[in-house]
Amino acid sequence: MNKSGVIFTLLLLLPSLLLAAPLMYVPTGNTNNIVIIDLNTDKIVGRIDELENAHGLSGSPNSEYLVAGSMKPAESSVPPSSGKPAVVSDAEHAAHHAGADKATSRNTSYLSIVHPKHGHVMRRIAVRGLTHHTAVSPGGRFAAAVHSGAGGISVVDLKTSSVIKIIDTGLWPNYAVFSKDGEYLYVSNSGANSISEIDTANWKVVRELTVGKGPEHMVLGVHGQRLYSANKGDATVSVIDLGSGQPGQVYKVGDKPHGIDVSDDGRWLFVASKKAGLVTKINLVNGISKNVELKPAPYHLAYINNLDKIYVSSRKAPKIWVLDPVTLAIKQTIDLPQGVAHQMVIRNE
Repeated sequence: MNKSGVIFTLLLLLPSLLLAAPLMYVPTGNTNNIVIIDLNTDKIVGRIDELENAHGLSGSPNSEYLVAGSMKPAESSVPPSSGKPAVVSDAEHAAHHAGADKATSRNTSYLSIVHPKHGHVMRRIAVRGLTHHTAVSPGGRFAAAVHSGAGGISVVDLKTSSVIKIIDTGLWPNYAVFSKDGEYLYVSNSGANSISEIDTANWKVVRELTVGKGPEHMVLGVHGQRLYSANKGDATVSVIDLGSGQPGQVYKVGDKPHGIDVSDDGRWLFVASKKAGLVTKINLVNGISKNVELKPAPYHLAYINNLDKIYVSSRKAPKIWVLDPVTLAIKQTIDLPQGVAHQMVIRNE
């Protein structure tokens, strides 16, 4: 083949060479690590250690970092003098444990800033309480840590690695979602049956949106105009029009709904209900729903459109089911070494 032919062949191959493999990062709670799963093969391909009972994990396509919360009090964290992973330099390890002497509150915990490509924790940031879930802004600049026990949220500037605001929302905050443009942050208040809308220009609550009983996990619609809230207390999903702030359609689902996601075309909503042992698929065009049994205790849920898969973890078993989004049939089961899969994050690496 002549030189021009080689160049032409490379140009044809370039798009496929540039396509990144989708990876899913899954914190596994008190096992203190993140499991990495290749979504093309649904095989575990790696692990990131030195986490601290992480339930919350989030990221943004515009950020090279993941942000992991901790359900472990800072005072019981591993001291800075402990051993470090072999891949971590002395400077990075010291940065990871930096701020330990600043943690004085019984409920203080750390956010771990994780570099997925490097495979380790880069640094830690002390926040006001144990962190249940986290959210990263679309631009990748800010992170929100939701403190279900202490109440409210901590807003962290990821550029300066500092807490810039503490915001008191409603009783028992649970989950956080940024708007598509990053101008607003939504926090579900499980004990107040509301969602706090926060203006990120000044980090102030501007509206309280009424939903069902015990709202927890949320997801934005594909166009960012609607917010869907899984309400643990009355086994419903509330639909909120973010333009008017008014509640709309309410869908009945299984007892103790938890994980929730929407298809990329905006047609389907998927909900995992722990206590009922059900996954529900709701047609958002006509409101018709379909339930399938999935036991034990379907928990967190993530949908990936281009692979036609739904990932559902179990609250009571160390595994993740892979479902067909059309039929909801189990395509495969991913067995975890141990632990429980919590807030799953999908990235193209």
